[in-house]
Amino acid sequence: MSFFNARRAVFTALAAAAGFSVTPAALADTTTSTYSDAAALGKLIFFDRSLSASGKMSCATCHSPSHAYGPPNGLAAQLGGADMKTQGTRAVPSLRYVLNRTPIWSHPQAASLSERLTETDNAPMGGFGWDGRFNSLHDQATFPLFNPNEMANRDPADVLAKLQRTPYAARFRQVFGDTIFVDPRKAFAQAMYAVERYQLEDPAFHPYNSKFDYYLDGKVKLTAQEMRGKQLFDDPARGNCASCHIDQPGVNGAHPLFTDYTFEALGVPRNRELKANADPRYYDMGLCGPLRTDQSAEKANCGLFKTPSLRNTATRRVFFHNGRFHTLKDALRFYVQRDTDPAKWYSKGAHHKVVKFDDLPVDYRVNVDTIDEPLTRKQGEQPAWSEQEIDDVAAFLATLNDDYPDPTRVAYAKGKGLVKTAWHAGGR
Repeated sequence: MSFFNARRAVFTALAAAAGFSVTPAALADTTTSTYSDAAALGKLIFFDRSLSASGKMSCATCHSPSHAYGPPNGLAAQLGGADMKTQGTRAVPSLRYVLNRTPIWSHPQAASLSERLTETDNAPMGGFGWDGRFNSLHDQATFPLFNPNEMANRDPADVLAKLQRTPYAARFRQVFGDTIFVDPRKAFAQAMYAVERYQLEDPAFHPYNSKFDYYLDGKVKLTAQEMRGKQLFDDPARGNCASCHIDQPGVNGAHPLFTDYTFEALGVPRNRELKANADPRYYDMGLCGPLRTDQSAEKANCGLFKTPSLRNTATRRVFFHNGRFHTLKDALRFYVQRDTDPAKWYSKGAHHKVVKFDDLPVDYRVNVDTIDEPLTRKQGEQPAWSEQEIDDVAAFLATLNDDYPDPTRVAYAKGKGLVKTAWHAGGR
């Protein structure tokens, strides 16, 4: 049996054992992609629900390939744990595009105290996750395995015991050595390395086949509405979105990811859909915890979360770190109406007074950005965008959705009378 046929058999056996179906397209991707051996194993691990305490959750459960490796639904936070009923505390970010271009966590500061007091501080940046606490993909992949809200394993030995019962355990030994499971520490490290290689090698994590990509390549034109939206997105006096969600190609021509990897406090309203927020003493303060612990002494960082990529954002049904909004247009409305109409977004406290930035303790609300447009406006003023302009920006953001039909293939197909075939070849 050839290696590719053996891999096909292993993947099919895994599917039956783990309870997920395998489409012909998925099999073709598994057997013909030029993965390294480690990456091929990483893909099996990524989709394997048997590696969780419940036997029902894999990496792909929350990072769905058919949803740009983001959440497959509009839940504010996904359900997991041993009973698949335990809610997480943050919205699931997409894994697409950012995995191979995210810099390591850094927060450059002036060397002397006097300089820190007189100079503007540099924004922290980089790292994986909403709080940037992981500097490697294998560390990022490790966390969900033991998080009680997710795959809920007890320890690495628990994961390895499950791994040794999988249909691909023999293949794991072939790739990493016959005695690999004798050293649990090494075996676990290699399993996470395999997941990392899959995420870096599979082109599905960075396809660059949106309408915007073809626009940058000069293959298509944006509509009048999409161009209006782009202009509003770029305008530093209006949307000012591109100051953080960079939409210009890199100096080497690399297509933009629509993030600069920095951290920002936007003052997103408290989300009552999160069970953790039923406790009035609970606050998710991003860089300051509760998940990240090494930055808690840096009070100016409390409430800051990483700027996400906006690619495929128009396909999502949950927005911001706490999943507070469920439509793109509501997320955009909040962005431009946060300060002009705070009663629309925030809860009321004593004497029915609106509590702005209610998802942060009082002492840290000063960290919320009120100096960058359009976050400088005052209650009762006109928002930066009208409803029509919100529609225009949403239309522009929809050009960032992947799997837009390749114009070259469409043109060829039209000439051959094969338009339908070309549409499917374009990823539909």
